[in-house]
Amino acid sequence: MSKPLLDPEQWYATLPTAFVSACLLLTDADDRVLVVKPSYRPYWMIPGGIVEAGELPQECAAREIGEELSLDVRAGGLLVVQWSPPVDDRPRAMVNFLFEGGTVADPAGIRLQEDELDDAAFLPWDEAAARLAFHTVPRLLAARRARESGQPVYLSDVFPAAGG
Repeated sequence: MSKPLLDPEQWYATLPTAFVSACLLLTDADDRVLVVKPSYRPYWMIPGGIVEAGELPQECAAREIGEELSLDVRAGGLLVVQWSPPVDDRPRAMVNFLFEGGTVADPAGIRLQEDELDDAAFLPWDEAAARLAFHTVPRLLAARRARESGQPVYLSDVFPAAGG
């Protein structure tokens, strides 16, 4: 029996890593999509955040909605998984999970976490897509397809190289 080349700790240290985020697709009674305007980004986003160590993606999505919007929600079924390569100032790949969040019964109950969010709005799907970052639009459109079909969607992005 041969000896392994690296012990497990060393081997794991050589593997590539990725950031993991999770979001919820929330709509109102008129089927408008909830999007948020973070104070730290120039564009709007689907509400959610970065998965913390030891946290499940669906737990992250519900936690972030609670913290940032004061909504008590649970993540429903998986709608979209999106893998994106490193881009711009993000040095690692990103894996995003988008879960069904359901219908917000009382939109007036939303309270923004003011140190993170400048605004939140329920918008028609096309208007919401127009406000999102280019890499998020396919995720929103795929979520709509997944809702209609009942089948989760997998997306993988390939961004053009800088200068090319």
